[in-house]
Amino acid sequence: MLPPISPAKISSWMVVGPHGKKEMSMNIGAVIQARVGSIRLPNKVLLSLPCGSEMTVLGQIIQRAKKINAVNNVIVATTDNSDDKVIESISDSFNVFCFKGDTNNVLSRYFCSAEQNRLDVIVRLTGDNPCIDPAIIDSALDIHIRENSDFTFTNKYPLGMNVEIISFKALKKAFLNASSDDEFEHVTPFFYANTDSFKTTVIEAPDRYKAPDIRLTLDMEADYSLLCAVYEYLYDQMNLFTIEDVIRLFNQKPWLGLINKKIVQKKIFNTLEEELSEAVILLDQQDLKRARDYLRTLLSQRA
Repeated sequence: MLPPISPAKISSWMVVGPHGKKEMSMNIGAVIQARVGSIRLPNKVLLSLPCGSEMTVLGQIIQRAKKINAVNNVIVATTDNSDDKVIESISDSFNVFCFKGDTNNVLSRYFCSAEQNRLDVIVRLTGDNPCIDPAIIDSALDIHIRENSDFTFTNKYPLGMNVEIISFKALKKAFLNASSDDEFEHVTPFFYANTDSFKTTVIEAPDRYKAPDIRLTLDMEADYSLLCAVYEYLYDQMNLFTIEDVIRLFNQKPWLGLINKKIVQKKIFNTLEEELSEAVILLDQQDLKRARDYLRTLLSQRA
């Protein structure tokens, strides 16, 4: 049996058609991928935020997702592993649906949870971004709908505040045609690799909000330290701080950016050569010169 759709009112959008404006209803859902088995920082979604509080990182993300005006359903997509039962418990405590699926095939979790909840549009959120701004997402959704896009993404906001939006028909196409491990694990590489097959909209952050060097995502211990500091400064004053508050804080206290400055963001590579080239950079940063030079020689031989 399919789970019931949230009682929240289905969003209505005014769209321009051949005979003028008409109202179109859409079921829009925010799907949050989350699990406890993170390799680089295990149990990160269960860490307290603010530090020492009873609220978890995942709880903060769910709270913020529920503030997105256009969203009717908030869904947590986790795995069917026994370790992730705690994810279901947190979801239940916030009265949101929890979908349990394949551990490695995150794309299938998105598709199946969207299909079960009859979503027309999917906002992709992850369990490591507890500073998402509902206003940014609402604005992106408005553009996505009005442009009748298949895939929409923002860029140049602080890392951890960007968003990706996918129409259900596009998500289904990716689900049926994806073939690589990266496409299954990271959900959207199929869209970036097949832009000719999708109507894609790119939304660049306004100049006043462009801050891609600010890192507000959670992968490593230093990231958690920074997020704790950000919540220490902003959360007590306003539970739902915004992009404006974040930019103002980092302008006033630029030393915050030093806390996790040395962390290298995890990337997706199309070829072995690209991955080896990135490894050379990382080895150089760590002053591991012999290993760096060995890889450089290997790369030159493969060229």
